[in-house]
Amino acid sequence: MRICIFEDHGVLDLEPLTLTRPVFDLYCGLTTLATKQTQYFAPCTASTLVRPFLANRLRQQRTQEPVNDPFWLRLGPLVMVNGRWLPPDDSLGAMSANSGACVGMIGDEVAFAVLMPDQTAGLTVGNLDQLLGEWKRSLPRREAGGQLIARPWDLVHLNGDEIVSDFRGRDGKSNCRPLDVSLVGPAGLLCIDRTARLDPQVVADTRNGPVVVDRDATIGAFTRLEGPCYIGPGTHVLGAKIRSGTTIGPYCRVGGEIEASVIQGFSNKYHDGFLGHSYVCEWVNIGAGAQFSDLRHDYGEIFVSQNGVRIPSGSNKIGSFIGDHAKIGVGSLLNAGTIVGAFAGLLPANGLLPKFVPSFCNVSRGVLAENADCETLFATAQEVMRRRGVSLTNEQLEVYQRVYDQTAMQRRLALRDADRPVLRKSA
Repeated sequence: MRICIFEDHGVLDLEPLTLTRPVFDLYCGLTTLATKQTQYFAPCTASTLVRPFLANRLRQQRTQEPVNDPFWLRLGPLVMVNGRWLPPDDSLGAMSANSGACVGMIGDEVAFAVLMPDQTAGLTVGNLDQLLGEWKRSLPRREAGGQLIARPWDLVHLNGDEIVSDFRGRDGKSNCRPLDVSLVGPAGLLCIDRTARLDPQVVADTRNGPVVVDRDATIGAFTRLEGPCYIGPGTHVLGAKIRSGTTIGPYCRVGGEIEASVIQGFSNKYHDGFLGHSYVCEWVNIGAGAQFSDLRHDYGEIFVSQNGVRIPSGSNKIGSFIGDHAKIGVGSLLNAGTIVGAFAGLLPANGLLPKFVPSFCNVSRGVLAENADCETLFATAQEVMRRRGVSLTNEQLEVYQRVYDQTAMQRRLALRDADRPVLRKSA
């Protein structure tokens, strides 16, 4: 079976998480969306169709997979899979792919399309949205099931249930070693990889879901892990409280209290401080004592500013969404529903920081300013990555430079709004 995972226009509504990566590389549960999609249609041969500025970087990461290759798309029958799709917890993928040409729909959006070679003729990134419209009009429809990720907080709210679902189908349970933690709850819901290192005085609570600790992870003394939660490969947990619904990706350093949040990978939250109902991307550093609010005092609905538009979240539990290489200073206070772009820098002020900080901007003493010194920012990124044994490649630099260019309008609008005087209603 051949599948192509594509990005549609909906990725723009998932910024800042999708500024520097394809949407299907985002985590939800124990794995990325791409892993779930390929497993759903397994066995399969996969390719990808992404925004052009991400293509070189993706070719570097996925050396065996075609990226934005129109010739490969025409080689035979193909399943086009929306990268925002969170597939259902069933095994009907192969049946769907073999049922003839059709579109799998969620509402009025395409989750996947089963196509013949003549239907992919001329398919490119540039005309994908047009062809999606044609397939919707001309092909038989069926219910796809699952859900399309529309906003960043969808990944957070669905994360706990996805950990439970992924655990049920996880193949690596045989690699779990005998219990060596203080366990509260069913032993069958605890999976600690044999290569992980656990200090004494670690508590795992599986009463509400599985606790999974992946290979080469280190769990320090006085850590509490509440399921459903996942600790990724090589991650260090340092006397932390990891609450339900949390996924911590590979090679992170975390402490303090983390609740119902996702950390993509390679990020630091070493010290005390609360992080709740948030999504943190890669190479982010969160300073000691930084606090992330995820609830209004009046328990009302939280609004989030995206691309200059104030969006109702439909929830009263929303934290912050932090782009790659952002720096959150010691003692910073972030309000519920905060968006922080890539390469942004926040220093504490006498109160809550702005709820929207565009990419390549700093906030110091509560004042928003652009940071156009990309050379210094990229040099710092290179040093941060070098300390973890990772190189900053030319392909990554091209992505970061493109993100700087693409977010210029966001900065101009945010700086203009910040300069406007605040008008208050008189008594």
